[in-house]
Amino acid sequence: MKLILKTINLVALSLTALLYSSCAYEEIPPSTIIETFVSIPDSVFESKLIELGVDSDGAINHKILRSDAEQVTHLNLNLTENTGIIGDLNGIEGFINLTFLSATGQDIQDIDLSFNTKLDTLFLGGNLLTNIDIDKNTNLVLLDVQANRLHTLTGLSNAENLKKLNLSFNDFEEVSINNESVEDLFMTHNLLQSIDLESALSLKNIMLTTNELATIDPGTNMQLETLMISDNNLSNINLEQNIKLSYLYISSNALTGLDVSNNQALTDLRADRNPGLTCIQIQRDQEIPSLSLSEYQELNDQCN
Repeated sequence: MKLILKTINLVALSLTALLYSSCAYEEIPPSTIIETFVSIPDSVFESKLIELGVDSDGAINHKILRSDAEQVTHLNLNLTENTGIIGDLNGIEGFINLTFLSATGQDIQDIDLSFNTKLDTLFLGGNLLTNIDIDKNTNLVLLDVQANRLHTLTGLSNAENLKKLNLSFNDFEEVSINNESVEDLFMTHNLLQSIDLESALSLKNIMLTTNELATIDPGTNMQLETLMISDNNLSNINLEQNIKLSYLYISSNALTGLDVSNNQALTDLRADRNPGLTCIQIQRDQEIPSLSLSEYQELNDQCN
């Protein structure tokens, strides 16, 4: 009889303990665990965070405290000899107070920065990027993602403070710069066949060297001072509205005519290696201090 009572008591104690532990677990909902930690799937990314003193637990466990991430404003993840190569920046969404991010020389293929709304400076050169989402990043001032395989960029129109945009050495075939604040645009060495600059009203400096552009219309870019568009397929261009233009590099194209008579501020013109361009029209008293022309080309106030 005593043995039976002892067994009953043990069972009762076990059930009580199980019930208590179950209730205790229910008091910590899964959402709390998610809210406490940020998932970091890439071990190299996490090891870099440990090296930088960001991940306070110091262990590679594919997570960091959300409070650790939210303290960071400046994050330099550039490739170094001390760490391996980062292939995945998932978890960056937890760094909601980030203003500066640099992750050059890695193998990152896509990145969603739509939660990093305080970013003002971004360097992502030398990755394998094909897609980047910067939606809601209204504070961006400098966006430099050159030397990637980037062909998709979303959210650009929301970067209301963006001044410098460098997308050189990528795989863009067409692009529309729907941003009124951009002043400097660098898109050399892409595959550009089409570019829309109509809404980029503040552009001062454009570098589009080595692309496949057959046409370009800078008519609305009346603040333009520098246009470098050599090594393309341009057959004509209208620069009548660009009265502030000082530097025009348009060598190695397919131009058959070029009129710079309305560009009185022009101080440097390079138009050589356009086989079909023999006469460049200027005003009679116009002087251009620095010239680079082929031997078959001339400046004249009358061009047929």
